[in-house]
Amino acid sequence: MKKHLVVLTGAGISAESGIRTFRDSNGLWEEYRVEDVATPEGWARDPQLVTDFYNQRRQQLLSTQPCAAHRLLAELEQQYDVDIITQNVDDLHERAGSSRVLHLHGELAKVTSSLAPNDPEQIRVLQPEEYEVKIGDKAKDGSPLRPYIVWFGEAVPNIEPAIDLTMQADIFLVVGTSLNVYPAAGLLHYTRVGTPIYLIDPNDVQVPGNVSVTHIQQGASAGVQELMNKYLFNK
Repeated sequence: MKKHLVVLTGAGISAESGIRTFRDSNGLWEEYRVEDVATPEGWARDPQLVTDFYNQRRQQLLSTQPCAAHRLLAELEQQYDVDIITQNVDDLHERAGSSRVLHLHGELAKVTSSLAPNDPEQIRVLQPEEYEVKIGDKAKDGSPLRPYIVWFGEAVPNIEPAIDLTMQADIFLVVGTSLNVYPAAGLLHYTRVGTPIYLIDPNDVQVPGNVSVTHIQQGASAGVQELMNKYLFNK
């Protein structure tokens, strides 16, 4: 029986595919105010700005490919029972071949109702030729289409399923996240006692609470390769 590996990924893994992060130097938040493009209030105030912002993010997906770390995590399914929990809104894990991906903060390639954004009946997958959403486009319920993104100030519907997965993990891996964004950063507290926790990030990371982790201070791709060589496949 395969061991259950649960992986929490953040912006650092997609940055290696060329997707700009929000928080780092030269990140997107230097060009856009969070309040303007990533809150319900910003959407209500200027839906055109928000629509344009996410249209641009979708267009970027068309020229972006999974990096080595995405592909290596997909390959781990050959030896492990792998669940990916990602804070990223791109589809790079899926395109790399990972079969079980839980998105905490929504998905760029989906749109939904402004009135009931988490109603499964209202969520629609966009084909690449539909990535340019226009003001006036409507959801099934007749409300304006909005991005299927969990904005600041909104609840995170998938946090409970993420907690359940974390509690089942035999091994827990964190790749490319500063562990500053909650509630995702709090998942570490739901690992079972004695579960090995590995953290891959080139920077010093302040681990919340008294959680013991093995820190591989590398970028995502080099770090996942080192993890596989040194910790997962050497026994």
